[in-house]
Amino acid sequence: MYIADDKRYENMIYRNVGNSGLKLPAISLGLWTNFGDVDVFENYRAMVRKSFDLGITHFDLANNYGPPAGSAEENFGRILKKDFKSYRDEMIISTKAGYYMWPGPYGDGGSKKYIMSSMDQSLRRLGVDYVDIFYSHRPDPDTPLEETAGALDLLVRQGKALYIGISNYTAQQTRDISKLFSDMKTPFIIHQPSYSLFNRWIEDGLKDVLVEKQLGAIAFSPLAQGLLTNRYIHGIPEDSRANRTTNPFLNKANVEVTIDKVKQLNEVANGRNQTLAEMAIAWILRDGIVTSVLIGASRVSQIEENVKALQNIEFSKEELAAIDEILAK
Repeated sequence: MYIADDKRYENMIYRNVGNSGLKLPAISLGLWTNFGDVDVFENYRAMVRKSFDLGITHFDLANNYGPPAGSAEENFGRILKKDFKSYRDEMIISTKAGYYMWPGPYGDGGSKKYIMSSMDQSLRRLGVDYVDIFYSHRPDPDTPLEETAGALDLLVRQGKALYIGISNYTAQQTRDISKLFSDMKTPFIIHQPSYSLFNRWIEDGLKDVLVEKQLGAIAFSPLAQGLLTNRYIHGIPEDSRANRTTNPFLNKANVEVTIDKVKQLNEVANGRNQTLAEMAIAWILRDGIVTSVLIGASRVSQIEENVKALQNIEFSKEELAAIDEILAK
């Protein structure tokens, strides 16, 4: 029987999401990969337990996470039932809809039909009555923004979601849907964008919108699919994801063009007494605009290392300048 560590809240940092009363841990656990039916149940069960013991209260899913699609929600639901029944009120569970999930014209996008159906399916797979945050996973060019926003608002009014978020929306799309939510008084509180030292697109307008609209943010892919770790500093290991030609996010070409920068960033991290991964996570949290960093993991030790980033999230002007200079090369 699992009993949570009674000191789990002592070292974690919790931040308000925008101007809402909801707080998220500075590190959240994403279940995008390594939690599907192709993975080992006891391994990802151990990762969820360790995360919670370290004060990670937020677990992020989507309808299509797996593989196969839907299995991450089902497996997390099994863990909830086995280990976390008495801890549900201490947990933030989020899920999403927006990408392809089932055949036909109603299994993808941002229509009211898809969003409402997807939510009901997610709740069944998770075995819960509601989720804490429900996201529109991506903007849908074939659906009016008003329809998507209205469906998300309805989920809150039905008691199936407490808060609403969006993911992968541009600055202007975020501003537009924020206005719709404001008119409906929907508790829209958070944006989930990709963000890392190698992927700074949100700094070209989106961060300004987040501040303007008093929204929180949770950054995914903070380690650039593993590039911002020490895994590739001495070359590409045979068993690495970069050697899998089917991986669209991480491949030999990506590693080869960034390796010099990775080595220089690692020197900055060493000067801060951090690993490169720890510094990369700390850097995202540096200015307080990003509420939480969404990490992925394949083993418990990775979660433990990433949480160590919170021991030093302050940067000197000299360190920030050095990082910018490296990235500008």
